[in-house]
Amino acid sequence: GFGGGGRQVWRYAMHQPVLKAGVAWYGRLVGEATPFTPRHPAELTDQLKAPVLGLYGGADPGIPVSSIDLMKARLAEASSAGNRFAGQCEFVIYPDTPHAFHADYRASYRKDAAQDGWRRCLAWFKQQGVV
Repeated sequence: GFGGGGRQVWRYAMHQPVLKAGVAWYGRLVGEATPFTPRHPAELTDQLKAPVLGLYGGADPGIPVSSIDLMKARLAEASSAGNRFAGQCEFVIYPDTPHAFHADYRASYRKDAAQDGWRRCLAWFKQQGVV
């Protein structure tokens, strides 16, 4: 999932035991509670039911690296408490890379990061037995 879809990947991985793995491209991890987003992924790490690879831009003003660091810490806590999937999650942060870096139709497109992310995405799914 990309952008808002990346957030949904995290959420889906926390609620669907049939999911083998997910890849979240710059999905928001924290935020204000609203009727449509009452809880965010960083609040639900103990419920993770599949490993997720997170691909993020280090220069994304909407998803600061500090929120990724918080997610990593919460995943480590969930892993220590016995959630095996939390310990299997991985992150790649592309320095100086904005939000939507995979969108080749936007000014935010970063070819090197997009190609590397896609390679990692396919490898992740293969490693997790999805393809």
